[in-house]
Amino acid sequence: QVHLVESGGGMVQAGGSLRLSCAASGRTFSNYAMAWFRQAPGKEREFVAAINWIGTSTYYADSVKGRFTISRDNAKNTLYLQMTILKAEDTAVYYCAARRAMTPHTSASAYDYWGQGTQVTVSS
Repeated sequence: QVHLVESGGGMVQAGGSLRLSCAASGRTFSNYAMAWFRQAPGKEREFVAAINWIGTSTYYADSVKGRFTISRDNAKNTLYLQMTILKAEDTAVYYCAARRAMTPHTSASAYDYWGQGTQVTVSS
């Protein structure tokens, strides 16, 4: 069992930045590939970014490529998402997810554990 807790969400103006964190506890964090997903009101949950178990490979949705950076610190059991040049369409609840594998996946169904989510609101 892995327990995930997101933090760092909030309200920001368009063009601004936020850094989300996801603190993991329970099983060995480095045994898991990790990802960020988001869900806007009335929309399905969508993939944002993912990272492999050691942090050497990252993957991004086209909509955030060049603006968001995913990273992890296995010594601190923490996953991060640095978000810059935020847009109104980035407004959503952001979730971190853990997958019992070394490599990540872009499908939400491939993940075994989820956090409770943190709200990000970007005002235009």
